[in-house]
Amino acid sequence: MIRTRSLDSDGSRLRRLAPLAPPAAWGAVAVAWKFACPSAREPGLPIRIATSVVFLSVGIGLVLGVRRGLARELARARAVAEATQQVLLRPPPGRLEGLTLAAGQLSASRGASVGGDLYEAVATPYGVRIVVGDVRGHGLAALGAVVALLGSFREAAHDEPELAGVLRRLERALERHLRERARDEHPARAGTDPEHPAAEEFVTLLLLEIGPDGRLSVFNCGHPGPYRLGREAERLPVGDPLPPLGVLPLPAGLAPYTAARLLPGETLVLHTDGAEEARDHRGRFFALDAALAGPPGEAPAALVRRVHAELLHHTGGRLADDIALLVVRNDRARVPAQPAEPGLRRPRPAPSSP
Repeated sequence: MIRTRSLDSDGSRLRRLAPLAPPAAWGAVAVAWKFACPSAREPGLPIRIATSVVFLSVGIGLVLGVRRGLARELARARAVAEATQQVLLRPPPGRLEGLTLAAGQLSASRGASVGGDLYEAVATPYGVRIVVGDVRGHGLAALGAVVALLGSFREAAHDEPELAGVLRRLERALERHLRERARDEHPARAGTDPEHPAAEEFVTLLLLEIGPDGRLSVFNCGHPGPYRLGREAERLPVGDPLPPLGVLPLPAGLAPYTAARLLPGETLVLHTDGAEEARDHRGRFFALDAALAGPPGEAPAALVRRVHAELLHHTGGRLADDIALLVVRNDRARVPAQPAEPGLRRPRPAPSSP
């Protein structure tokens, strides 16, 4: 095993140095010609011009070789980032229990395709469960919390019959991650945990469940409320917010907000705060509610693409924070009232006594 790894490492180094081999060989020939060839040491303008051309060619070859190697390394890094995104923020299924879904993310880290935002949607025996969250900060430093939360949600959403149980599992997963991270960054004495395991990091998230009848059960942990698109774009009420995960412990009694519905034909847009806090060069905020008021019947995937394009145009491509959108449209058929069977009559009420 060790021998195989050593060979792989040596082969990788050789591949990286391969673009430099031709200009290095040409340079060695030029130096040998300069010092070994008697005619190269003769004075005169033609010889100087020839020498300058040779060494200039060597320099250009070295620069192009280094540039080609860096371009290959960048291509590999982007391929790894795209693969990481497919694992962490995998696209939700286009259809899920009669719902049409689409999602997408814009990263504030230049050249990165993943950041501190997270989303996921799964179908469970208890309904379609969705999470959208925003880790404090963005870029590679927030990936650890994203991994911990998404891994916990994908298991807890199927295991926990109550939505409150899913939220508590997410809280415990984040606490473990922050404790391990704090231990790595600030090593404590053997056998003891760090004094401040939170490491000044927290996560805002929205956890919801869509029942078969469209009724929503929602927990809001310091996260922006979603928009409901019907005849117009309106902010959906989600109840009193809980503290973000990692700031304060969740209260002992947890009850989701259940007074909202997603009727057939309506669309729900969940987002992170980067969408509403994006600014242009004049400092003006992006009008997300106006951007969501698109053409009637717009597909969720088309809505995500259009809003992303408007965000990039508004900010000039310079995002200050990661932005995630998850769009859910209720395409379940409305069940009409069933008529009474022929030949059956409702019993008349008995006459009241005088």
